[in-house]
Amino acid sequence: MAAVFFDFDGVLTTDKHGSDTTNRYLGEATGLGFARVDQALERHNDALLLGRLTHADVWPEVCRELGQDIDYGLLDAAFRSTPMNKGVLALARRLRVRVRLGIITDNKADRMDCLRRMHGLDAWFDPIVVSAEAGVSKAGAAIFEHACRLAGLRPAQCLLIDNSRRNLDTAAAAGLATLFHDDARNDVAALRGALERRLGASWLA
Repeated sequence: MAAVFFDFDGVLTTDKHGSDTTNRYLGEATGLGFARVDQALERHNDALLLGRLTHADVWPEVCRELGQDIDYGLLDAAFRSTPMNKGVLALARRLRVRVRLGIITDNKADRMDCLRRMHGLDAWFDPIVVSAEAGVSKAGAAIFEHACRLAGLRPAQCLLIDNSRRNLDTAAAAGLATLFHDDARNDVAALRGALERRLGASWLA
């Protein structure tokens, strides 16, 4: 195994979905509540995830629907509120001395740009493949094949850790090895044990 790819939300973060993090923050900051903000942004979610639109494109419409001129700067603060998974990040740092690390995520480009800068993710993970930049999502094999090409590796040399079994099934069909991380339990010790069994205990010694 030459590379380990991590999903982002629900693996490297403790929230299952990034949109939940963003919309919860916006709902609290504006007083509109999560449900209203989530409904207003959800209709644009697929276009945002695939890079067909940006938050800047949809913001005027979102504000009209919510009946409030919301400061666009709140969006950056919402991105920055993302709770990182310190246990899995520490595990990734241990892995990094022996194997290449990457990220494959269905995500918005501006959100990932913000968090890459904030947490210095590019110093640890290369490549970082974001659906909004690649124009494809984990619904198909293309994003996994793209990530392997960027890493200069065959799919059989790569392992994906994800909290979605559907994503893992798609990655496995593309030839990657896979490991499931249960975001609800967030059992980092169990994830480490699974990695030790798959890669060999010496990799994490």
